[in-house]
Amino acid sequence: MSTHDDHAAHQPDAPDATATAATATVDRSAHLAGAGGALLRVDELVAGYIPEVHILNSTDFYAHEGELVGIIGPNGAGKSTLVKTLFGLVEVRSGQITLRGEDITGLKAHQLVARGVGYVPQTNNVFPSLTIEENLQMGVYQSPKRFAERFEEVAELFPALGERRKQRAGSLSGGERQMVAMARALMPEPSVLLLDEPSAGLSPKLQDQVFIRAQQVNRSGVTVIMVEQNARRCLQICDRGYVLDQGRNAYTATGESLMHDPKVVELYLGTLARV
Repeated sequence: MSTHDDHAAHQPDAPDATATAATATVDRSAHLAGAGGALLRVDELVAGYIPEVHILNSTDFYAHEGELVGIIGPNGAGKSTLVKTLFGLVEVRSGQITLRGEDITGLKAHQLVARGVGYVPQTNNVFPSLTIEENLQMGVYQSPKRFAERFEEVAELFPALGERRKQRAGSLSGGERQMVAMARALMPEPSVLLLDEPSAGLSPKLQDQVFIRAQQVNRSGVTVIMVEQNARRCLQICDRGYVLDQGRNAYTATGESLMHDPKVVELYLGTLARV
């Protein structure tokens, strides 16, 4: 089920996919028109890992409060680099990132957590030797007195974790570990949650559970930004989607519009939907 209808009344009209194809890197008018008042906003972001080698090339992005935004694209397009840069893990060479209008460009991860940004990496996202409860305690290490209150609230979203709180994370399945990682990121009560390919490596059934949980987290009031290789499933649940290619915005529109745009289907969904 798409969450688009849940937020449509609160969001500005999204541009048509074909109107923002490829030329969006030159004509930024659609981005500038839609990004006003955004909770999280990226303008002309250039970033990368190796000196002089840019992975993101003047990338624009925004997410309004309460949205679920999907980011898709071929391997090497810069999707994971974008969310890592948003979380302070990749050097920003130029451009700007703002949260509620505050410039957060270049802030470190712990500073971003304190400002309400959560992040779930694709791999190595739990402490396997710790119990589920101890993993979630790590999520509020900056404010340990909040643990009991936050654990109860997070356990409402992930009831199985509350029931198995003393079980070691290393004994969990891949899908269960992903739930622990999401739950830990929610412990500080973020306003924005960044998910880096949360369904990667999971069976189709477990992938569905991840997407359902992402929707539930979003409906609880958290803005969710999700990078995904399972492009079609991602677009089914997101309010808006971005297609990145070679570190640039190729297309952006509502998830539904992107799913039915002939050029997006031909160039991206035909391959990505099978990943």
